[in-house]
Order: sequence, then structure tokens, then C-alpha cells
Amino acid sequence: MLDFDKCPCSGSNLDRLIQPMILMNLAQEDLYGYKIVQRIADSPMFKGNKPDGTGVYRSLKAMEQRGLVVSSWSLDNTGPAKRFYHLTNVGEECLSRWLSTLEEYRKAIGMLLEDVHKACAHTKRGKGD
Repeated sequence: MLDFDKCPCSGSNLDRLIQPMILMNLAQEDLYGYKIVQRIADSPMFKGNKPDGTGVYRSLKAMEQRGLVVSSWSLDNTGPAKRFYHLTNVGEECLSRWLSTLEEYRKAIGMLLEDVHKACAHTKRGKGD
């Protein structure tokens, strides 16, 4: 039996949107990795579900290699060293591009939503036949 809570139809698999979420959070302030994971979990997109931390760190590493973010270690006497991430100018440009991409997604999702409503209405009518 399909576990709908883990199915992409539940909206819980939003890996594609991790990058703009990371960039948006770093545009507000420099953060360490675990705090980024927490902020993403707190977003309405994830409905309080914690994203795959390994995947977030993998995304951060890839983003650093592409020059979107830079990281540095913070050696604090009150706890373990933490790797802080900072948004670069290239990362700011990328975030701006995400804005238009997300607007396009919203428009396409709106059209898809209309089509899904029609399809669901059609299948409900057909079940009585």
C-alpha cells in the first residue's frame, strides 16, 4: 500500500526548492548549516517536517563550489566549531533569478491546478456511469 505521507503528491518532496530557500535565508543573515536546516523545516513549504540534512549540506557544498555562498569556521569557546555560510554577490544574483523562476512556477502551477480540478470533476462524474 502506498504511504501517501511520503509520496510526492503530499508535497513533502520539495528538493528542487532547497536552493532558493537556502539563498533566501542567507540573504537575511549568515547562518550555520544546522540553523539553515531548522529554518527550512519551519517554512510553510515543509509543514514542520525536517528536510534531509545530508541533502541540505550537499546543496551548500555544491553552492559553495559554484560561488553562490562562502563558508568559514567559527571557533566559539561555548561549543563546537560551526561552519557559517555567507551569501556572495553571485548568490544574490541567483536569488534574483529564482524570484522570476518561482513566479513562472506559480503561474504554471495555477494552470495545472485548474486542469487537475477539471480532471477530478470529470472522474467523479464518470464513476456513476
